[in-house]
Amino acid sequence: MELMQLEMFVAVVEEGSVRGAAERVFRTQPAVSIAVSKLEREFEAPLFDRSKRHEYRLTQAGESLYDHATRMLNLRSETVSVVGDICNLRRGRVRIGANESISLHLLPKLAQSFLTEHSGIRMEVKCDRSKSLLAELKDRKLDLALLSFQPDDNELDCKFVMQDELAVITSPAHPLAAKGRAHIKDLGGESLLVMDVSEPSPWHQKIADAFTEANMPLRLTVQNAPIEMIKKMVAAGVGVGFVPLMSVREEKEKRELAVIEVEGFHLERSVWLVRRRAVQSPAAKVFMQTAVVFGEQLRGRAPAITPKAARSSALAPVKRGKVLLVKRQA
Repeated sequence: MELMQLEMFVAVVEEGSVRGAAERVFRTQPAVSIAVSKLEREFEAPLFDRSKRHEYRLTQAGESLYDHATRMLNLRSETVSVVGDICNLRRGRVRIGANESISLHLLPKLAQSFLTEHSGIRMEVKCDRSKSLLAELKDRKLDLALLSFQPDDNELDCKFVMQDELAVITSPAHPLAAKGRAHIKDLGGESLLVMDVSEPSPWHQKIADAFTEANMPLRLTVQNAPIEMIKKMVAAGVGVGFVPLMSVREEKEKRELAVIEVEGFHLERSVWLVRRRAVQSPAAKVFMQTAVVFGEQLRGRAPAITPKAARSSALAPVKRGKVLLVKRQA
């Protein structure tokens, strides 16, 4: 039994003749008659009561087949429509993972650029540590992951988005804030607040190395704290914090926090959008293109070191907003 046979059968029922059915499905009359005959042989039952010539009255078996055939054909039409919408970005979903700083200070801008052009797409966001996000990406639980490092894995494709750096922040009332500059030795007596150190990070190791080389104690008063908590504690005068620069630009402009330059201490990181090299959804593919273009425009406004992975194109205009579904790791 084929869908085309069912379509011809339904056409005969609804048109009331083989001739009308043939014109409707763009087939010859013999082709329509053969299709109906094949269905009757397959079911071993007549589908039409042929006691009266040229009158196509359904038998009980024919009525049952007609009911199910119409539902199958409607489902086929619905399937074609849905798949077409997904391929043409009129509907679908994209699952994206990001760590705390990226999910708060970069992903919203990327989402705006993407969702205003593709309002039918649903975005699901998972906030977690980079190591966990990478594992979920490989397990196909995520379509994309925004990471602060480039994974060394041939099964993954990585696109450079932007450059960020580690910022040393203080309260505006702190003595170092007035100077704007400091040496690593000036931090030896300070209470330090750092982000999550429960998993290996080049930044955490370089902070420790810098204090060791300066022969200064590393006084970690608060560690494993969320970035937003560190910012509020630093603003309250609890100590000096180490956070990504992208996360304090707004507070710096409002003079709620001060970013100080530490001599000989400059740590950068690259933000990468990572996907599996296997087949990806149309929505994920376009989101990756949007992120790369966004990064190129960002570097156009503020020149930075551009890795070879970056490529150029044009950013589509923004039209309207969209709501996100966000999952945060407990």
